[in-house]
Amino acid sequence: MRQRLALVLAFLGIVLLLAGAVWRYGYAQGIDQLAARGQADLALAGDRLVGQLQRYRDLAVTMADHPHVRDVLAGTNTGDVDALLLEVADKSATLDLLVLDLEGRVAAAAQGALDRKLAAQPHVQRALRGALGWGHGPALPLTDRAFFHAAPVFAEDGGVQGVVLVVTDLNGIDYNWRGTNPAAFFTDSDGVVYISNRTEILFWQRPEGEAGLVTPEGAQPPFSATYIGPHEIWQLGWGRYLPGEALHLTQALPVIGMTGEVLLSVAEAKQLALAQAAAVAALCLAFGSLLYLAAERRRALSQANVQLEARVAARTTALRETNEQLRREAAEREEAQAALRRAQDDLVQAGKLSALGQMSAGISHELNQPLMAIRSFAENAVQFMERDRPERAAENLGRISDMARRMGRIIQNLRAFARQETGPQERVELGAVLTAAIDLTRSHVEDAGVRLIYDAPQRDVWVRGGEVRLGQVFVNLITNAVDAMAAAEEKQLDIAVVKEGTVAVRFADTGPGIEMPDKVFDPFYTTKSVGETAGMGLGLSISYGIVQSFGGQIKGSNLEGGGALFVVTLEPAAEKAVAA
Repeated sequence: MRQRLALVLAFLGIVLLLAGAVWRYGYAQGIDQLAARGQADLALAGDRLVGQLQRYRDLAVTMADHPHVRDVLAGTNTGDVDALLLEVADKSATLDLLVLDLEGRVAAAAQGALDRKLAAQPHVQRALRGALGWGHGPALPLTDRAFFHAAPVFAEDGGVQGVVLVVTDLNGIDYNWRGTNPAAFFTDSDGVVYISNRTEILFWQRPEGEAGLVTPEGAQPPFSATYIGPHEIWQLGWGRYLPGEALHLTQALPVIGMTGEVLLSVAEAKQLALAQAAAVAALCLAFGSLLYLAAERRRALSQANVQLEARVAARTTALRETNEQLRREAAEREEAQAALRRAQDDLVQAGKLSALGQMSAGISHELNQPLMAIRSFAENAVQFMERDRPERAAENLGRISDMARRMGRIIQNLRAFARQETGPQERVELGAVLTAAIDLTRSHVEDAGVRLIYDAPQRDVWVRGGEVRLGQVFVNLITNAVDAMAAAEEKQLDIAVVKEGTVAVRFADTGPGIEMPDKVFDPFYTTKSVGETAGMGLGLSISYGIVQSFGGQIKGSNLEGGGALFVVTLEPAAEKAVAA
């Protein structure tokens, strides 16, 4: 147990280390992807800011070439230049537009609210030297955050005669950015946040040589910085509109003298890395659990195997003896089944012979009547020949031939009915078997005064069965029906063939019906009294077994108006067999 516990703890420790390594690797990969996306976002934000500010630089250059501006600086202007500058400022969304002379004094202005002497500003000094100047700072009393573009105004001799100064309100520029993601800000050379889409960090300043930002006054919010590879991660507590943990990226914007910076939340990268680590840990734990269960199962199987081997060794002898006994019993059962089959076949044959014995008087009558007719027709034919009347003799000979064919058909049916059928069941034509059975029982039916109604099918009906055995079933049912109607006033037997999916042959009589329908197919059950028609009660039982051997069914029931109904249901022959 101690060894297994130590293995489990060691495995859990390895899984923990592996999950930590996966988390670290996944987090680093996520930070790399975040940095690539953040650099693109930062570049887009920087280009957007530069593009917006460059419009005002172009305005300063354009206005520097305006003739009214040159006239003002030359002292020859007679129009209202201030109104012109105000109109241009309004149309270009400029905070103020000024014209300065070589001393830096304001010669004309759109607002006229700024200091009248701006020569000390670096961007103005640069423009006075003939270059484009730019810078940022307060433009009080108009705004606390402004960006300046200064363009030199050249005289006709090529010298600088003044400066056009465009003042842009940065509050209007970053107003449209506020609240957008990610959090971006732009710092000047002193590290002061001058433009941002998060107004709460405006005018915050980066400590010299350190990371992060500090507020101009008051208590400093929580901040710390770490590194994941080359990437700088800031942990912030600067409000709900800034991420609590963010990737810090920077990009220099020398065109406007600022540095673009962006803060990208690393929460998604952490969650993805955590999910990867959890998946790896789950797989390892599942695999380890399977290995542990397999080892435990193997140990249990090993112990059980020892016990089983002992039990198997103890029971092998008993099983061998039982097997030998089962072989003996199986051989005895096979012999008994063979004897049962022989007895069943003998019983079927005995039933057929018994039926022939009962029909012997009628069959003798069927044969005797044609024989007497043949004798009479033969004697008449001799007399007609002596009288030289060959046509009458030929007529008698034709009748003799018909009588002989009738006798041959009766004898053929008797031979077929009496023979022992040993072949397998085959395809038989139901109408032919029914006709043969009716021929065999015709004398019995007529002697009993029974009216037999049979509508033969218009087409051949093929079913599965044996011709002899099926004929025995029909003979038995016809004979039973005739015997059952011995005391009936109206004696009528209806035989019909119904084909609906399966093939059914219906035998309906007008006798007293069946006393116990559920026992009618039991062996030795009979309702016939002792006498000429008495039997052993095996006919219907034998018929039941014959029909079931063909895959069919035989059922007996009583009709509502009186009488019995027996229905023999047979399986139709397969289409392939029919086509053959």
